[in-house]
Amino acid sequence: MKARIPGANNMGNLMQQAQKMQEQMQETQAELEAREYETSAGGGVIKVNINGKKEITKVTIDPSVVDPDDVEMLEDLVAAAVNEAIRTVEDDAAEEMGKITGGLGGLGIPGMM
Repeated sequence: MKARIPGANNMGNLMQQAQKMQEQMQETQAELEAREYETSAGGGVIKVNINGKKEITKVTIDPSVVDPDDVEMLEDLVAAAVNEAIRTVEDDAAEEMGKITGGLGGLGIPGMM
């Protein structure tokens, strides 16, 4: 007769679930990194394309906003568009990972967002 260790079966199930969650997170991370996003500022006069790795791939500036006497405004618009692009990527990643972890990321578990 085998001795049964209380909870051993539950621990095995928990480990399988954790491994499955980790695999799902890796797949989702790869999908997120492949995504492309476009954001804008100033009513669309500045557009920023960014990928899921948070790499800016393109910046488009409407010539009507280029004023040599007001470079500061252009700089502010570019900064706003880039910041919006980064927020968009981070929000999308948090939402997609949250679907997998069910909010476990906030528990301080290593590797969980």
